[in-house]
Amino acid sequence: MSFLFVREDREYLLAPGDTLETDLGVLEVPEDVESGETVETHLGEQFTARALRGPDLFNHFERTGAPMMPRDIGLVIGHTGVSGDDRVLDAGTGTGVLAAYLGRCGADVTTYERDPEFAEVARENVRLAGVADRVDVRTGDVTAELDGLVDGGDGEAFDVLTLDTQDAPAVVARAPDLVADGGYVAVYSPFVEQTQEVVAAAREAGLGDVESLETIQREMDFDDRGSRPSTAGVGHTGYLTFARRV
Repeated sequence: MSFLFVREDREYLLAPGDTLETDLGVLEVPEDVESGETVETHLGEQFTARALRGPDLFNHFERTGAPMMPRDIGLVIGHTGVSGDDRVLDAGTGTGVLAAYLGRCGADVTTYERDPEFAEVARENVRLAGVADRVDVRTGDVTAELDGLVDGGDGEAFDVLTLDTQDAPAVVARAPDLVADGGYVAVYSPFVEQTQEVVAAAREAGLGDVESLETIQREMDFDDRGSRPSTAGVGHTGYLTFARRV
């Protein structure tokens, strides 16, 4: 298990046994280090070991593209209620941020990534997150595997279906075969046109509680003159569509 080693505004992601050379000296991480312990460089400068939390994963995962933002992940978790012992089918693994978050919620996740190199990076990231035993990263196109995944592939349906892929509408059309009664579908879409296709597929499939949300988040600025939303950045990330098998 890796830890963040923190000193003031610095933080380094290191595993037990790692060695890091800095301007503050050489930091050698003990094999038996635990969260909260202080480790000194050879110059006597102290760093504190800190266990990884979800936002740390987002900040330190190796990137293979634009990962889903924490604000979107929060909506997925909140709207689907994913929790321990849930079975999740995910497609469009990418960096693996969403799959890792879901695994840290206690869910068992089967996630598909078409690009072999991306899939390998995602495997390393979920190992870093400490959920390699819960997150199965598979290389392949989920649409080609749907027949084998019906009822979870072993007679047990998935509780949640999460998608971040261009062919999401085709997978949503099969949701009644994949998702357990009362289970949820969550789709992230970067464009309105794809969102419309997802909504149409969900309704055609007979799913209920279909809703789409644009995710926008604005920071607040506070100074001596007053308070107002920040003018830096638009704050838009994408569109999320949710539906439920009823």
